[in-house]
Amino acid sequence: MPVRSSEAVWEGTLREGSGTVKTGSGVIEAPYTFMSRFEDGSESNPEEMLGSAHAACLAMQVAADLQRAGYDPEKVTATANVHLEKVDGTQSITKIVVDVEGSAPDVDEAEFLEIATGAKENCIISRALGAIDIEMNAVLV
Repeated sequence: MPVRSSEAVWEGTLREGSGTVKTGSGVIEAPYTFMSRFEDGSESNPEEMLGSAHAACLAMQVAADLQRAGYDPEKVTATANVHLEKVDGTQSITKIVVDVEGSAPDVDEAEFLEIATGAKENCIISRALGAIDIEMNAVLV
């Protein structure tokens, strides 16, 4: 199996410094700062990167599981909202709420919800984040 890599560089102090994060493929490169992470800065942050990875993984897993169940997925959209809060005085990711919308001919809402819930449990990123409460809202469109 392949090994995926990313790199982050931070320069300066925690509050006044800044950093850059990039994927090994070079496709994604983004700046990040204290402000973008813990306040309302406009740069990226590790939590949204984690959310992006989770959303991408989950969208693919739902599509794969729909196909395995005999449906032809047309589109799956996943949005991950990563909650960062102080716990015992330390910043922590306390949960991820994932909204999933999918469309596939002939699948009913109950089966879609069952497939999406299974995908949430089985996607690679969900399994890697087992210590975090991951919630999901799924909608068949």
